[in-house]
Formats: sequence, C-alpha cells, structure tokens
Amino acid sequence: MRITQGTFSFLPDLSDQQIVRQLDYALGKGWAIGIEYTDDPHPRNTYWEMFGNPMFDVRDAAGVMLELQACRAAFPDRYIRATAFDSTHGTESIVLSFIVNRPASEPGFRLVRTEDAGRTLRYGVESYAVQRAPEGERYGRG
Repeated sequence: MRITQGTFSFLPDLSDQQIVRQLDYALGKGWAIGIEYTDDPHPRNTYWEMFGNPMFDVRDAAGVMLELQACRAAFPDRYIRATAFDSTHGTESIVLSFIVNRPASEPGFRLVRTEDAGRTLRYGVESYAVQRAPEGERYGRG
C-alpha cells in the first residue's frame, strides 16, 4: 500500500531533479526547508523526527539536497519528507510538504474497531508496521 500524504503523494516518486525544482520554488518564496523522517507514517502523526535543524538561512537547493542525501544515508528504510515553512507574519506555518524517500515495502494500515459504552463503536487506523516491530526497527536497519 502506498502512503499518500502531502503534496505529490498520488504521483510517482519524484526524481532528485524534480525535488530540486520544488525546493527552488519554495526557496524562491523565502520559505525555510526542513527534512524529517519517521517509521510511523500514520495520518495523524504530524510530528516526524527532524533531521538536523530547519534551514532558515539556506537559499540554494543544493544545500538542502546535501542534507537530504545525509538523511537518506542515515535512514534509507524510513519515510523522509521535505517541509517548507513560511515564517511571514500571519502565516507562520508549514505551507508545503512532500515525501522524498520511502521504505522498499509499505505494509499499509488496518481499521481497528473498539466497542464502547452504550453500544457505541469507535474506529481508528493502525499501521501494520507498528504491530510488527518497535519504533526504529519497523523497516529494517535504522
């Protein structure tokens, strides 16, 4: 199952050249870039691990790509995304986010049903990867 989160997630994986073009766009807007990774891409897991610090002072996509390559080398079997942060007054938020690395196998999610008081049924989503192994060991070496 292919995880579809963030911009471009319904398209085939972006090449490094396409990633550079998106980074150029974001940097041209004055947005800061951050590189994040996770082994639990649950839709409500919005806080992925930050790889390094947000790059508020980087103005060249090549510098961001160096950081991305270092993250890929350290975590080749994790989800990695690039995020663009707009720090202008009134926005101060993530304005662009897209996946730039995926594990070789994406096991997907299952629907979990819980019965509650008064015959109430509650539903949630749980990653198969979370069941399989503890954090940091879900997609191989890490």
